[in-house]
Amino acid sequence: MTFTSENILLLMSILIFSGILISKVGFRFGLPSLFLFLVAGMLFGTDGLGLQFNNAGQAQFIGMVALCIILFTGGLETKFKEIKPVLGPGLALSTIGVALTTAFTGIFIYLISEWQAFPFSLNIITCFLLAATMSSTDSASVFNILGQKKQGLKNNLKPMLELESGSNDPMAYILTIILIQVAGDVNSGGEAVNAGAIVLDAFKTLVLQFGVGAAAGVLMGYAAVWILNRINLKNTPLYAILLVSIVFFTFTVTTKLLGNGYLAVYLAGIIIGNHRIANRKDIFAFFDGVTWMVQVVMFITLGLLVNPHEMMKVAPAALLIGLFMMLVARPLTVFITLVPFRKIDIPSKLFVSWVGLKGAVPIIFATYPVVEGTEGSDIIFNVVFFITILSLILQGSTITYASRLLKLDEPEKEDEMEIGFEVPEEAGKLVEMTLTQETLDKGNTLKDLKMPEGMLVMMIKRDGKFIVPNGSRVLKAGDKLLVIYDNDTPE
Repeated sequence: MTFTSENILLLMSILIFSGILISKVGFRFGLPSLFLFLVAGMLFGTDGLGLQFNNAGQAQFIGMVALCIILFTGGLETKFKEIKPVLGPGLALSTIGVALTTAFTGIFIYLISEWQAFPFSLNIITCFLLAATMSSTDSASVFNILGQKKQGLKNNLKPMLELESGSNDPMAYILTIILIQVAGDVNSGGEAVNAGAIVLDAFKTLVLQFGVGAAAGVLMGYAAVWILNRINLKNTPLYAILLVSIVFFTFTVTTKLLGNGYLAVYLAGIIIGNHRIANRKDIFAFFDGVTWMVQVVMFITLGLLVNPHEMMKVAPAALLIGLFMMLVARPLTVFITLVPFRKIDIPSKLFVSWVGLKGAVPIIFATYPVVEGTEGSDIIFNVVFFITILSLILQGSTITYASRLLKLDEPEKEDEMEIGFEVPEEAGKLVEMTLTQETLDKGNTLKDLKMPEGMLVMMIKRDGKFIVPNGSRVLKAGDKLLVIYDNDTPE
């Protein structure tokens, strides 16, 4: 069976439907949904039902589109007040941490590849290239699994992990691209490689990628806030669609300017998500749904791309490399990188070490050597794919257990606006109040609460149902009150 214009929609609908059913069954056993979407793609692929898909370039494009949406949505849902305390360690892990992971893993791969019994042999540049493709934690996996588990974490660990995974792709991308270029020069048999020129080019690339990416992300984030609050569209859904166009415009323009588009869309998402914007609730709901859709499509597509029988040829070697990354390289990297941050205790560092999740990003980065025709690219792709599966199974399914073992778990904090209602900024401010028994000791009706002047209870939420308030309404502990108050009313 092959892809044609006549059957592509039918095939994708079956794939997505089947993937969702598989994920529902697998979730009962604690398996991450994204891993199961990969499995669904493999089941329908060459070694399964025979669906032929071997175009790494197309898979790379699908991954690029999906990552733009995933990173932007992750930024939207990131509260700046939560990541502010962990900016230092989060950014250190996303830059220095990526470089150290590449170094430790690259050296290990080179040493074991020199062993005669090892199933393949790679030159030192290709070893570091393989390590670079896997050096970042995957944003799609981290955002999805931490959200799916509905679990809170102590010591600001959740925002730190999300910040790391959302901002470490640029560093891994830069290392991957540079090493592909170096590998091409070495394998071409040309003149000796100029180490000084390579270091200088790498530094220039690093500065451009981070500098232009950060500047473009901040600029487009504030521009998007200004546009959304002033354009005054008559159809509410158009606000979200307009924002989608801004996301892709930000990515492509930043890339054209030699900056990192992924960093730009993530930063733009953070800025937009931390400002008051028109139709905020509808925009967030739209991007939440679209993010799920692109994640499903991306993981199924990547599952279709791999040939399991080829992957199994490198499985023993990939297992050894994967275990080294999980149990040695990642913990070593985390502990070294976080040395300056003495407030982060040992259990927190151990947990961060374990949540070095791999996912779609390493697989997408592994398609770059394939597209460029780099020597050993087939080995790189299959090793990365196997390690991704290993990571999602071992790490992804044990995050909750690890947090409990290290005594870092806590109940997930409720959203500030669980009722999900909004008003125009000029009309006033909204706040939610959860009633306690202590609050009701002096009276259990609205009139007994004696709200300050300028404040009005708009809605009561009890056991998932909404109640229209009046002065004599009897209140209960646990009721949530949606209160509006004038902008001039003291908080």
